[in-house]
Amino acid sequence: MEQKPKLPSIEYIVLVAMLTSIVALATDVMLPALDIIGEDLNAPRPNDVHYIVTIFFLGFAIGQLIAGPLSDTIGRKPAIYIGYVILVIGCIISMLTESWTIMLAARLLQGIGAASPRIVTMALIRDEHAGRPMARIMSIVMAVFILVPIVAPAIGQGLIYMGGWPLTFAGLMVLAIAVSIWFALRQPETLAPENRRPFNPKKLGAGVVDVIKTRAALGYTLAAGCIFGAFMGYLGSAAQIFKQAFEVGDLFALYFAVAAMALGVSSLTNAAFVMRLGMYRLSLTALIGLTVLSFAFWLILPMFEGIPPLWLFLAWQLAAFFCVGITFANINAMALEPLGHMAGLGAAFIGSISTFIALPLASLIGNSFDGTVYPLVVGFAVLGLMATLISVWTEQGFRRSSQG
Repeated sequence: MEQKPKLPSIEYIVLVAMLTSIVALATDVMLPALDIIGEDLNAPRPNDVHYIVTIFFLGFAIGQLIAGPLSDTIGRKPAIYIGYVILVIGCIISMLTESWTIMLAARLLQGIGAASPRIVTMALIRDEHAGRPMARIMSIVMAVFILVPIVAPAIGQGLIYMGGWPLTFAGLMVLAIAVSIWFALRQPETLAPENRRPFNPKKLGAGVVDVIKTRAALGYTLAAGCIFGAFMGYLGSAAQIFKQAFEVGDLFALYFAVAAMALGVSSLTNAAFVMRLGMYRLSLTALIGLTVLSFAFWLILPMFEGIPPLWLFLAWQLAAFFCVGITFANINAMALEPLGHMAGLGAAFIGSISTFIALPLASLIGNSFDGTVYPLVVGFAVLGLMATLISVWTEQGFRRSSQG
């Protein structure tokens, strides 16, 4: 294993945030271009533009199942390099294609590639940290990472002005190459050769069974899937909501950034309180808050025929996303906590299964867009309630097993 000294803490946090942010960048930088890509490549229906987001996450789900176990076998760094190569190839295809079908295939490929730096980095962190310290690191990482969705749509809009939507894929490719070089030069390998697991399908299957039989891992993965489905549904329909329902035009990037700021604030809040209050208490409080807020907003939407004043929608969105940020910062750490002996496979399982759960939920929200915010708000309310109930079930079972 490499003997380089550990990165200084600030550089480590920023680098880890950049590695994990590739997924957010690969989705958010495209958002201002969705309708343009749909028109240029003759998408069958206007609502089908959300597939540029959701098909990426399908690839992301598939890629995690490969990248996580692969990193347990060949090491964290080689697995991340392979992912970046696949991502770059997908970007090149997207830049050159004139076919809607090929665009979706290229986005699938990009998702497969982006899965490796995103999910293997989680295992890299878990190699050296656990429990509340890990949750605190992830909260700080998310606070840095949240700068991406704040600035990415504006960057995407600027790239479109400069050279059309193909330039958004060129920007993604350049950043991926730069971060991979930084990672190669500065980050040591964290998985010692003696701790690596053979890439054996039978052992892999046995490991998946172990994960499924671990109540905390399974339960919190299901809850994460519900919340991720609601959030992914927002990503796929955000441009339509702001541009069509609220008619904000090119100011979409600004309003998207305002909502993203709530996620950053929640991450810093979580980092400040998680060591004292614990992951479960914070996440459950956030889930209950998200559910109550969304059901309450749903109840008043008929007063505005489904399109409330923009300031009121933003107020709900800021509060809801604050709760989502608290949940994201803790729920993945709680799912991964009992899987330290197989962090790569564990991170892959949690990320992949939660994404597979989220995909149909997000597609339902995206396909249901009717010119109002009803589908989005209803999605957050129902899925927030489901995640709350699953979390309570998971924790109660975990406590009973611990007492037994």
